[in-house]
Amino acid sequence: MFQKGNKSSVSDGNSINLIGNGTVITGNIQSDGDVRIDGNLNGDISISGKLVVGPMGYIKGNVICQNADVSGEIEGQITVAELLSLKANAKLLGDIITSKISIEPSATFTGSCNMGAIMKNLSNVNEIRETGAKTA
Repeated sequence: MFQKGNKSSVSDGNSINLIGNGTVITGNIQSDGDVRIDGNLNGDISISGKLVVGPMGYIKGNVICQNADVSGEIEGQITVAELLSLKANAKLLGDIITSKISIEPSATFTGSCNMGAIMKNLSNVNEIRETGAKTA
């Protein structure tokens, strides 16, 4: 199950991280892989991959990611380099910065939406964060 030796601090970018229903995390998350949240996150999340917020998922904080599918709730600014999909039960309270957006009929959001050509690659998360902070 656990391997000894060959420890590497370099991620392959293919990791999938799950925060399950009933789990509450207070603090910031940073990852090179994909993240699915079915629990609660009170803090910012910056990932290079795809974010999925399940129907019971809740984030109170700012989000930066490559792509996002939201079925739960987010309170905070969300910056998505490519496609943001707000599913039927999604609730978003905060500003949106994205290249493309898809909103199903019963999804709701309160805030401004800024669409256009932002960076297509989130390899430099700090640059995206600074850009988002200047536009907000």
